[in-house]
Amino acid sequence: MSIIERARPIIIFVGAIWVIFLLDLFLPLERLGLVPRSLTGLLGIVTMPFLHGNVGHLVSNTVPLIILLGLMVLSRPRPWPTIVLLTLISGVALWLLGRTALHIGASGLIYALMGFLIASGILERRLLPAAVALLVGFVYGGSILGGILPWQPGVSWEGHLLGLLAGGALAWTRLGSAHPA
Repeated sequence: MSIIERARPIIIFVGAIWVIFLLDLFLPLERLGLVPRSLTGLLGIVTMPFLHGNVGHLVSNTVPLIILLGLMVLSRPRPWPTIVLLTLISGVALWLLGRTALHIGASGLIYALMGFLIASGILERRLLPAAVALLVGFVYGGSILGGILPWQPGVSWEGHLLGLLAGGALAWTRLGSAHPA
């Protein structure tokens, strides 16, 4: 499969996020975000990554999302089932444990991707995943630390933290038992 064929789903996914943002300018789509422990907020587990508060929020999620999805697609034989699982696991964790607020944005998925790529790179003990883990840690290490601390008003730090933990946990459940310490 060529790089263009592997990149097509990323372009479609990120393009859909931008189209939904534009639709949200005219329709009240943002209200479909995740609200923890509410019945209506359950839909947000799936919709949250597609909803953004403003252009700055959207742009700040777009670049790392493209990079991390690209790393997943290039370093994994079947990345999309894992990406769907990361979205669902991090969303469910946020729905169960997050503070009562409207949570929107793709950053929970971004942190889940970071957690998965770093943890799987450590656990697999193969050159490509290890190189990806080092790259992600080097490029996003400061963002990881700053993003999981509860110091930025209006930022779902718990979505970041739970996403990071979901990514690490998924890597561990898939790879940890195959490579005991």
